[in-house]
Amino acid sequence: MLTIDQIMRTAPVIPVVVIDDLAHAVPLAEALVAGGLPVIEVTLRTPVALEAIRAMKSVPGALLGAGTVLDAAQLARALDAGSEFIVAPGLTEPLAKAAIAARAPFLPGVATAGDIMRGLDLGLTHFKFFPAMAAGGPQALKALAAPFAHCRFCPTGGITADSADQWLAISSVLCVGGSWVAPPGAPDRGVIEKLAREAASLRHV
Repeated sequence: MLTIDQIMRTAPVIPVVVIDDLAHAVPLAEALVAGGLPVIEVTLRTPVALEAIRAMKSVPGALLGAGTVLDAAQLARALDAGSEFIVAPGLTEPLAKAAIAARAPFLPGVATAGDIMRGLDLGLTHFKFFPAMAAGGPQALKALAAPFAHCRFCPTGGITADSADQWLAISSVLCVGGSWVAPPGAPDRGVIEKLAREAASLRHV
């Protein structure tokens, strides 16, 4: 199993996708992988999310993770569905300990220095800065990350194709999470591949 560091370094953008229709899952994953974004976070916000993860696992090259994981029970279900990494909107000790016990690559959300310090106490060094824009944007993360030089971040929440490079210019940012590469509705393979290729071409400044 890959580490969360390796997963975060795979591509500059992790698509954050919401699957409402199971029939959309595989075509969406195929388009994202073809466009150069193999790491995909499927949020557990819909009734078909876990089945979508199972289905998308069949796509060669896809690396599937579960997002919006809130507790240990959801963590267990996500791992059972084949999730290869776990993303949470926040950081709680019970969820973090469950992820560590399961040896699951884990990316918990943080928005404050206290959040990061609680993560460090649990042995975590990689975090999702969330909600990135609402929490103050790139300047806020620069200030927050300064005392934690060994920590690495994936900002998520309100990031667009136009603003992603501002986040990737921050030295502690390994990648960003974004929903713009996977527009809602039936996937248009040509459009999604193009968006994915453009996102995959982003690099740290």
